[in-house]
Amino acid sequence: MNDELLSKLELRLGRIYARQRLGIEIDHEAQIFGQGLNFFHIENWYSVHSLIRNILKLAGLYWRGRRNAERIVVKNNDIECANLPAPFDGFTILQISDTHVDMSERAMRRLVELVPGLDYDLCVLTGDYRGKTFGKFDAALEGMARVTAHLKQPILGVLGNHDTIRMLPGLEAMGIRMLQNECATIKRGDQEIYVAGIDDAHYYRVDNIEKVGSDVPDGAFSILLSHTPEVYRQAAHAGFNVLLSGHTHGGQICLPGSVPLTLDSVLPRRMGAGAWRYHNMRGYTSVGAGSSVVAVRFNCPPEITLHRLHRPADASVRLISNTQHV
Repeated sequence: MNDELLSKLELRLGRIYARQRLGIEIDHEAQIFGQGLNFFHIENWYSVHSLIRNILKLAGLYWRGRRNAERIVVKNNDIECANLPAPFDGFTILQISDTHVDMSERAMRRLVELVPGLDYDLCVLTGDYRGKTFGKFDAALEGMARVTAHLKQPILGVLGNHDTIRMLPGLEAMGIRMLQNECATIKRGDQEIYVAGIDDAHYYRVDNIEKVGSDVPDGAFSILLSHTPEVYRQAAHAGFNVLLSGHTHGGQICLPGSVPLTLDSVLPRRMGAGAWRYHNMRGYTSVGAGSSVVAVRFNCPPEITLHRLHRPADASVRLISNTQHV
């Protein structure tokens, strides 16, 4: 860590937050297998990655899995919410998650082929830009620069458990507004919605939903970006209308029927991929555009997602009725 980068992070995040996040990273990196929930985690045990590749090759599955991992699809998800301001009816959000850009060059080429033809109002990136969980990150930044060059502004993002805080200045230099336990406001006319983002809650555990939740006025429409969906309870009870996340890869290697072998997350399996609901909050867990550990996928195609926000069909009718009553 050079003094110039440290100064940038302290200026951007505040001295205590920057030093805390860096200190936690250094502690984790000093123990190659991690600690706590991540002890002997397969993502950190790099020698196992080669073993998995060799096993798949011997089974004749490796190259099929590689091709599967390169075939990114565009998913569509409708989100209906009664307190969505009328000017935002039809507002579309492109979500890209878990790119792991330095893992598969062909998958990223497919990604940059797809995005220019998409119609959306906001792009959100829900973390894990780097392939490995620690070490060098120059290749990840270079790969993300190639991706973001094809994206329309505005772009909001959060960090994942594969991402070091040292990447923050580089990502923001690309035009990504990174939300480090922060909240952004999107305006249309005299109406607005709130998009909050938290730092990694899975590995580094430096998320602060209480802080970002307090920035959202009571009753306002709000979206929370979190790399992991594991914070679904906290997000719902903090009053967020929507939670957009990734991290799980949908299992990445699944049985027929998209049944995941593992999700690497503490949450109900129904929340491991796609759309779900918890109390009054709508959630979506992207299976990701990239791949982790080994760049293969089975029965779980990579994705980017277009989320379209809608007001209920009877919302305008109720509004007219209330106006006439007055």
